[in-house]
Amino acid sequence: MGWGAGAMENLGVMAGNGSLVSVVIPAFNEEDCIEALGRGLQEVFLVESQYQFEVIVVDNGSIDNTLNLLTSLQNQDARFKVLELSRNFGADGGITAGLSFAKGDAAVIMMADLQEPPSLISAMLRKWEAGYENIYGLVEKRKGVGWLRRWNSKVFYAIASRLSGGTIVQNASDFRLIDKKVYQEVLRLRETSRFLRGLFSWVGFRSVGIPFERDARHGGESKAKTRTVVALALRGILSNSVFPLRAISFVGVLAAMSAIAVFGYFTFRFLTVGVPFDGFGTLVGLNLLGFSFVTLFLGVIGEYLGLTYEETRARPNFIVRNAWGFGLED
Repeated sequence: MGWGAGAMENLGVMAGNGSLVSVVIPAFNEEDCIEALGRGLQEVFLVESQYQFEVIVVDNGSIDNTLNLLTSLQNQDARFKVLELSRNFGADGGITAGLSFAKGDAAVIMMADLQEPPSLISAMLRKWEAGYENIYGLVEKRKGVGWLRRWNSKVFYAIASRLSGGTIVQNASDFRLIDKKVYQEVLRLRETSRFLRGLFSWVGFRSVGIPFERDARHGGESKAKTRTVVALALRGILSNSVFPLRAISFVGVLAAMSAIAVFGYFTFRFLTVGVPFDGFGTLVGLNLLGFSFVTLFLGVIGEYLGLTYEETRARPNFIVRNAWGFGLED
């Protein structure tokens, strides 16, 4: 019948009254945002009272007061649950941890910095009720970020979308609502170097985007430094496309054909005219150009080997140090 790894026992339930929605939030040094985040979600819970909610906030190795604020929030509202990881496993590691503990018929993924408005969850729920299984936020505008950050995002999405054959949707964010069968299929994928935006697109299902403007951070400092963003972009592209490897073969064949043509031309000139040129500078330039291509291609191969090395080690995406609200406490 064409069932995937999810099998029939995990087909999920239809959206409706009484359905449980898990909200998964990775947090790293977000002490300035936690209280406002809790209030914003509680307002959504009042509006969407026909649903049950659980909030799984994953403390990603914070070194500020984030964890204390989260456990305090959990003591006040049992719908909030807290996972403390042993160190910072990155946003995707934190999201994977939260989804692994989620029980919801659907899960909402969002960040703790309130750049993504909790009120948009209502619009996502309406799409879920309409039968969509992967509802993602489409960033129309980014407030509070510099031109370099906006330019990085624009270039990444343009390249990633093209190289992945449109699998990675341009300007799609991590902020999304996904049906249970979707996030369970993603959890079954074995990659250790995970780029979740790409994985959610790859598994398919009925998808739709909701445009929104990403606000400036509610407080604290952005963790999306240029180096971090570029590293994430490279991982996203390389883990979702083999085009860079194929490009090496294409350029190699093109260079070989060009070399044969040039060699034939200068051989003909040598036989008919004599020495074609002194050409020392030209030879040096061509050699440098050739070495630069070789170095670039070795770098691309090295990146793929690095990803392969990560996969062969098969280390977990996260390690839980403590948990509150799950009935697992010591």
